[in-house]
Amino acid sequence: MPGPVPKRSDQRRRRNKPQGPTTLKVAGAETVKPPAEDRSWHISAKRWYRSLKHSGQSVFFEPSDWAAAHLCATILSDEMQRPEPVRAAIIAQINSMMDSLLTTEGARRRLRIELQRADATKNIDDNTQAAILLMEKYKNDLTG
Repeated sequence: MPGPVPKRSDQRRRRNKPQGPTTLKVAGAETVKPPAEDRSWHISAKRWYRSLKHSGQSVFFEPSDWAAAHLCATILSDEMQRPEPVRAAIIAQINSMMDSLLTTEGARRRLRIELQRADATKNIDDNTQAAILLMEKYKNDLTG
């Protein structure tokens, strides 16, 4: 979806009807086990790959998504371990690969996917939640 990153749904003033066709649903793989990380990877690539296993969007990953993540981590590691300076074109390609795996908030919002923490509103009662929303509305009205 081109253009700026959309706001989160709780920050939008209007909610228009969804544009485009409805989503076609098909069965995915029964259980998906991510491939093991390569021990020779650069530490940054290892951290990124490990973080995917704990990210909310990874519950939807298919084997092909994990293969793409493995490839991305391999390319990232190779680039980070080069003796020459990091090449901007390769980093741009890696960022594109990461975006296609929805590893950033902006990439998820562009596709209108929002991850919410289970305990984010668990300890907040309804009155407090209403007051928070009202204050956010006032703030948004004042800032435009």
